[in-house]
Amino acid sequence: MAANIETLEKLERKMTLTLPADSIRSEVEARLRKLARTVRMDGFRPGKVPLNIVAQRYGYSVQYEVVNDKVGEAFFKEAADAKLRVAGQPTITEKSDAPEGQLVFDAVFEVFPEINLGDLSAVEVEKLSAEVSEDAIDRTIDILRKQRCTFAQRAKGSPAEEGDRVTIDFSGKLDGEPFEGGKADDFVFILGEGQMLKEFEDAVRGMKTGESKTFPLSFPENYHGKEVAGKTADFLVTLKNIEAAHLPELNEAFIKSLGVADPTIEGLRADVRKNLEREVKFRVAARNKQAALDAVTAKTEFDVPKASVQAEVARMSENARADLKARGIKDADKVDLPEDLFRSNAERRVRLGLVLAELVNAHKLQATPEQIKTQVKELAASYERPAEVERWYFQDANRLSNVEAMVLEANVADYVFSHAKVTEKTLSFDELMSAAAAPAAA
Repeated sequence: MAANIETLEKLERKMTLTLPADSIRSEVEARLRKLARTVRMDGFRPGKVPLNIVAQRYGYSVQYEVVNDKVGEAFFKEAADAKLRVAGQPTITEKSDAPEGQLVFDAVFEVFPEINLGDLSAVEVEKLSAEVSEDAIDRTIDILRKQRCTFAQRAKGSPAEEGDRVTIDFSGKLDGEPFEGGKADDFVFILGEGQMLKEFEDAVRGMKTGESKTFPLSFPENYHGKEVAGKTADFLVTLKNIEAAHLPELNEAFIKSLGVADPTIEGLRADVRKNLEREVKFRVAARNKQAALDAVTAKTEFDVPKASVQAEVARMSENARADLKARGIKDADKVDLPEDLFRSNAERRVRLGLVLAELVNAHKLQATPEQIKTQVKELAASYERPAEVERWYFQDANRLSNVEAMVLEANVADYVFSHAKVTEKTLSFDELMSAAAAPAAA
């Protein structure tokens, strides 16, 4: 067998493979003879079907199978001998002008780029830190109380106030005509929690049971309902019931209900602090990891394989459809999801993944078993039964591989921070929690 490799453009290559026709023919005959020993056909006993009849029935499919196998074996052997890192699967076509006694194929494929990370000391990266404040603990405890609040009927004639749970009927019209989603009966919401638009809440606030009111409501330009976005509707609202919120007392019984081991105020605050510090640690680590990888990638120029980007687009599209199904979207499989929706992020992910792999291989930053075990313990610590969660991770190879990827990315981030030009920045607790954590690199 002979092969010739040429560069087409950027990462694209073409390999021309020449195979002797005799080797294909002999392999086809061998497989047909093997098949004849087990094939069943009407009118023949098992194993007694004549070879020529087997060849007539199965010859084409066996020929196709053998050619695919032989060409595939030859391609990957030649690629390995040439030390080519193939990205994706090759597109293989047979040439019609092959010399007598030979079969010639062209395999067009892409290779992974050579990545030169250069001197990391020239990379500038911002490293974040944050602490849990006493105020954050206070507000978290307030949230825990609100989550367990009860409601009681307000006295007749009392106006609706912030925090009250109200029951209303409402109907809205655009230019005198009803619109979809603009009407509801016995609708319940809590004033001040942002469940309704501010103008709507302002109109309801101060109303009394049995009272009705008409008011204009301007919908934002970016409102999710396209029919009313940027328009002003007239609403009629009738207040049917008002219930005042009653927060549970901050006492031993309440603290015990939260599952806190030490049912004192100090014990509760310590438990809340521990949980918030765990969340802060994960969020800071995620953002720092992303900042480190982004900073290195921005300093590294290279082409990305189209095949890898396309595979990532397909994966992201599949995940998006699964998410739509999980949300109960009807016919999620038929929803039009243009590839352009994902291509930019897909290319970014592939680029980050290649940089990540280069750093790991070049500096031996693979995750160790001890690191994986520690990470699993940290992930399980926030659950009621950590030991069961740890077992859940270690019982599944896919779950463990996800944990391994987290550790590996953390190792890379630590390496970058130890060699790059680092600027320290401290975020307040609120700043950290209000910003979404950056997506994973891979």
